[in-house]
Amino acid sequence: MKIKGGTFMVTGGISLIGSHVTEQLLEQGAKGVILFDNYSLGTTDMIGHILKDDRVRLVRGDITRVGELYNALDGVDGIFAIAGFLTLPFSANPELGITVNALGHVNVLEAARYRGVKKVIFSSSVATYGDPEPGLIDETRPFRFHTMTPPGVLYGSTKIMGEQLGRLYSDRYGVQSVSLRYATVYGERQHYRGVNALYIIDTYDKLMKGERPQIPGDGSEVHDYIHVADVARANLMAMDSDVTAEAFNVATGTATTLNRLFEIIAGIVGSDVTPEYGDKAGAVRVTTSSQLDFSIGKIGRMIGWKPEVSIEDGIARLIDWRRAQG
Repeated sequence: MKIKGGTFMVTGGISLIGSHVTEQLLEQGAKGVILFDNYSLGTTDMIGHILKDDRVRLVRGDITRVGELYNALDGVDGIFAIAGFLTLPFSANPELGITVNALGHVNVLEAARYRGVKKVIFSSSVATYGDPEPGLIDETRPFRFHTMTPPGVLYGSTKIMGEQLGRLYSDRYGVQSVSLRYATVYGERQHYRGVNALYIIDTYDKLMKGERPQIPGDGSEVHDYIHVADVARANLMAMDSDVTAEAFNVATGTATTLNRLFEIIAGIVGSDVTPEYGDKAGAVRVTTSSQLDFSIGKIGRMIGWKPEVSIEDGIARLIDWRRAQG
């Protein structure tokens, strides 16, 4: 489905990922973009520049209420299904997390089916692998959850359900669907709800106060940090492709330790503060591996995507944005 001239809905439209997807849709010539959001995890404060574009329409609605989706989908060609609960809020309210991530996605697909929407791009997660053992992690890896805490298991389970619902609706009803398994997403308009990305902004905040950031364990824990601009581009390329009923890793393929991440942030802000090491009592943890290797071969072969923003450049962009906020 071509982006230029198309009309799209972005659920979770005022979120970190949703706002960047919208920016790129507008840049590529979309005719219209509907930002569908219930404002539960954000406000429009950061997207004033987007709302000035007369192609953008803001609709306050909730994916758990299917009627609101029906009403907003008039003339929509494709949906970017980004609305969802992350792990931290999931741990506080698992009932609502399951309702939003699983039943909410049923509503999105059902509304798409009856409204004639051609394609849905689902925001999934590498949480579908759980806490994977070392080795190359491609899209065939099973869900390994026995070493995880309950919030991480529940969150990953809902993403698996969302992916399978997409495959079902593609096979049975012809609503094309692609699932994108994001690694740790960060970038401008960063929030404080992502378990792993939280470390970036929290470290910056503490360094600017002259405080010592706390690094879990010995700092050898690794994550694959993917900049939100690359994530948004993957969404548009998936929508623009003819691919359906597939899941793709959206990652850099490069693991970064917490120690290295601290070095990057401290270097950018010019701080000589040293970190403290140790785990915070009661902290929600997802994975603690010192090895992580996500394969991005499949998404490269099938839709031509590859990451473009390095961790150093991405962190610099995030910090520039954070400084601009005062």
